[in-house]
Amino acid sequence: MKEERKKAARDLWGGHFAGGPAPLMEQINASIDFDKRLWAHDVAGSIAHARMLAAAGIIAEAERDAIIAGLERIRDSIAQGEFAFSRALEDIHLNIEARLTEMIGEPGRKLHTARSRNDQVATDFRLWVRDAVDRADALLRALQAVLIDRAEEHAATVMPGFTHLQAAQPVTFGHHLLAYVEMFGRDRSRFADARRRLNECPLGAAALAGTGFPIDREATARELGFDRPMANSIDAVSDRDFALDYLASAAICAVHLSRFAEELVLWSTPQFGFVRMAEAFSSGSSIMPQKRNPDAAELVRAKSGRVIGRLDALLIVLKGLPLAYSKDLQEDKEGVFDAADTLELCLAATAEMVRGMTIFPERMREAAGVGYTTATDLADWLVREKGVPFRDAHAIVARVVALAESRGCGLEDLSIEDLRGIDPRLDEGVFEVLSVEKSVTSRKSFGGTAPERVREAIAAARERFLEGAG
Repeated sequence: MKEERKKAARDLWGGHFAGGPAPLMEQINASIDFDKRLWAHDVAGSIAHARMLAAAGIIAEAERDAIIAGLERIRDSIAQGEFAFSRALEDIHLNIEARLTEMIGEPGRKLHTARSRNDQVATDFRLWVRDAVDRADALLRALQAVLIDRAEEHAATVMPGFTHLQAAQPVTFGHHLLAYVEMFGRDRSRFADARRRLNECPLGAAALAGTGFPIDREATARELGFDRPMANSIDAVSDRDFALDYLASAAICAVHLSRFAEELVLWSTPQFGFVRMAEAFSSGSSIMPQKRNPDAAELVRAKSGRVIGRLDALLIVLKGLPLAYSKDLQEDKEGVFDAADTLELCLAATAEMVRGMTIFPERMREAAGVGYTTATDLADWLVREKGVPFRDAHAIVARVVALAESRGCGLEDLSIEDLRGIDPRLDEGVFEVLSVEKSVTSRKSFGGTAPERVREAIAAARERFLEGAG
């Protein structure tokens, strides 16, 4: 069987090579171990090509029917795990074509008319990446839905907002979660842009120059769900921008996931105590029985580097390539496949972590008042109620904070005499703005953290991302 397949590989080169490849050449050259993932897309592209060849009078209708029937049998065989892939046949394209020819004879040898492996693989890979974009969008939408649901539960739950990881101003937990809804919404937008740009069909560009056969590229593009054929045959076979677009979108999305995972790690520490991760997404320690480690979040955080690295790797492969096709382009797929697997796993795991985590509003509320987080509210009160220029108000409140720090108490614990000793314009009215609840409630500007605004934002997010086009 091995010798028969080597002979089949030699036959595909038309007899130009007298012998088979060296074992090391077969090892470095073969891509079937990973590009077999393109099998469904390769079959679909070949069926579309066969139909077009028959419609153009290049092959007979009977030959078309035999080719399509054979390809459908091969598709079923691969789907059922019964297809025997061969490294001697290098890649998914030659594996399928050789098996088709074994099955149906001469018509199988006509399928490759007016195409090359160059436009064939470019088409297959675009189809695969398009599906990966759609999967990413569906998973992002599901993650947004979970975040929106949890934000709605906690639209009025007060927590500390941070800058420089220092307590800054009180916000609501719902508002904080909605920030990630927006970030993941931009990720969906980037994937949508990538999909729009990639949706042009390379098939029919052949090796690089097009073909002398009277093919109908519009017909194959239409059957495969592309918007149009690619306009330049050289660009069609050499372009991998669509893979870079996918990887760039995936890398940015992975960064967003990593930032959120880092917050989950922090929030689940005893020092924060804001959330507890579900046992199903935690692990213990081999030596410390009290430990409850947020391993799933840590792995999401780590795997972002893997996705970013895949983008870097493909950029480096492409940066020095002349037009049109070079074998270097075989290195495009493994990184994209791995990035897609990694991203999809992290998106699904993050959604489940958010769904299953326990939230502790009392602990969040307690932490929201630590660090003089209502100091800005006091400065705003001086501006609003007493007409003090903001920079002057800022300086006054800085002295108030310094006094509270020296006494080890909160701003609300200072007496009116203490406050008037700093500035006589500070009167009993200041106590109306010093609680974290009133601070949060006052932030009513569009996009602010006031619970009424958060609930409006939740309704808008449902419409934008879940019910509308997104």
